[in-house]
Amino acid sequence: MNTVCCCIYQYKLNLEDQLGREFCQFQASQPKFVRPVLLCSAEMEQTSVVKPETLDELIEVLHKIFESDHINVEEVQNIMESYESNPLEWGKFAKFDPFRYTRNLVDEGNGKFNLMILCWGEGHGSSIHDHSDSHCFMKLLQGQLKETLFQWPEKSKGDMVQKSQRILQENKVAYINDSLGLHRVENGSHTEGAVSLHLYSPPFNTCQTFDQRTGHKNNVKMTFWSKYGERTPFETTVSQENN
Repeated sequence: MNTVCCCIYQYKLNLEDQLGREFCQFQASQPKFVRPVLLCSAEMEQTSVVKPETLDELIEVLHKIFESDHINVEEVQNIMESYESNPLEWGKFAKFDPFRYTRNLVDEGNGKFNLMILCWGEGHGSSIHDHSDSHCFMKLLQGQLKETLFQWPEKSKGDMVQKSQRILQENKVAYINDSLGLHRVENGSHTEGAVSLHLYSPPFNTCQTFDQRTGHKNNVKMTFWSKYGERTPFETTVSQENN
């Protein structure tokens, strides 16, 4: 993970001290999540945990790790990667849609993180997007996904600059935050679906999407196709981020 490996983030409960006035006004009607601040440290003790053998155990371990106010990014990545994907465990959360990828909530993490399963049908992909100053861990449960990393667009209009591209393999975990850039995730297969497990800390309800040709951005609302294996009301499930 290069320089990210040594990074930690500290949680602060006072959102208003960290966010701008305009965003705080929007958040007034939203759930109050715990806000991480990214810091760097040469070394940090890891939580004493046992390798998770099941998805339920993984969730328990993540809750234990996030009890602390200081979270080791590399530890979270390693713990998620150590869980070996088992469709019998996560299948009840994997809900596909024929027209777009879906976001399916698995666990709310006591306000410090959201854990969700994303299902990608053949050829489905996201827009280029940011993560609203959140930390994103993405584990492949099934199939393959292509991640393309972009620089933040310049003020002058023009094609966005691609930084890197990679194919994510099953059981591997990728990490990104806004200081590393923007990304787009795609299932390039036209015959197989893909399933990924995502942890976002803190949870967020909106993000920005970007036009690759111009860098123009839009603020969009994030929604869930299902929660805890149950379909959410239809009118609340269409995420603008998919468009």
